[in-house]
Amino acid sequence: MRRLSRRKALTLVRELDAFPKVSESYVETSASGGTVSLIAFVPWLFWLDTWMKYEYEVDKDYSSKLRINLDITAAMKCQHVGADILDLAETMITSNGLQYEPVIFDLTPHQRMWQRTLLLIQNRLREEHALQEVLYKSLLKGGPTALPPREYASIEPLNACRVHGHVYVNKVAGNLHITVGKPIHHPQGHAHIAAFVSHDTYNFSHRIDHLSFGEEIPGIINPLDGTEKITYNHNQMFQYFITVVPTRLNTYKLSADTHQFSVTERERVINHAAGSHGVSGIFIKYDTSSLMVTVSEQHMPLWQFLVRLCGIIGGIFSTTGMLHGLVGLFFDVICCRLKLGVYRREEVQLHNEMNNLNNHQTPLLAEAVPQE
Repeated sequence: MRRLSRRKALTLVRELDAFPKVSESYVETSASGGTVSLIAFVPWLFWLDTWMKYEYEVDKDYSSKLRINLDITAAMKCQHVGADILDLAETMITSNGLQYEPVIFDLTPHQRMWQRTLLLIQNRLREEHALQEVLYKSLLKGGPTALPPREYASIEPLNACRVHGHVYVNKVAGNLHITVGKPIHHPQGHAHIAAFVSHDTYNFSHRIDHLSFGEEIPGIINPLDGTEKITYNHNQMFQYFITVVPTRLNTYKLSADTHQFSVTERERVINHAAGSHGVSGIFIKYDTSSLMVTVSEQHMPLWQFLVRLCGIIGGIFSTTGMLHGLVGLFFDVICCRLKLGVYRREEVQLHNEMNNLNNHQTPLLAEAVPQE
């Protein structure tokens, strides 16, 4: 009895199922059904698609500090070069956040492939500006953008110096430079001790693996990442003029305060006899913009999508109805002409048969008349 009552209870539950199951033997798959399902599903993909909205306003945050993230390798030994920052207010920014690491300037095949790939992406970003929005949408935590480490230890001499780290500066124009000699911090001015460095060892060939401003966001490729400059002159000056734009990024994956920047490059040989004065080294002169850009990721509201979808469906039905009517009229005209031609041929044939029949019946009738 208990088993019977249990079976009845299970049967009752199956009968009360709000979503009745259809047996597979009654289900027939077809290409038309799959096409209809695909057409019904594709519009939702367009609703899920997003775009970036850009808004501009005055940057009122002038008291905060600006973070500079730096990773530059110069083709000189670390004891011969020094890096520091001097801003527009003649304020010397200590480079305590920067580290000097002796490295090998030449890259391994794996590192060279990484750099070429990065330069290829840079060229595509300059040609297709819309790719930057793709990078904003596909921000991935931990996305590697720095130079990968060497795969194996080398016995080559450490002939270069990698200057990397970050420093905080005032939000005013400044000059970040890497030149000969260690910097001296004193209230009277700004100087580098270069008396004990031989002029023949000057070589400011360099590679910028990473340079960014503000919060460092993985996956974002900056304009100078992967830049490499090679010189065979001992008195070479490299200058980068940068305009930094504060940017507030709000996407569905990340919200951060970062900075974009544009850059103009210039290089020249120092020759005092020819009137080209200056100091050999790498000079990055930056200035902040007074405008702030807010980049936010948005998508179409559901109600607006439904209204547009209804309009599209109505337009499709109206257009297909008109096309169906035109095609039907076209076929009717053709079919009517063909039918009229058939009828005319039948009338002509019938008329000819009647004439032949009359011609054959006339002599017979004449013979049938009795002669008097």
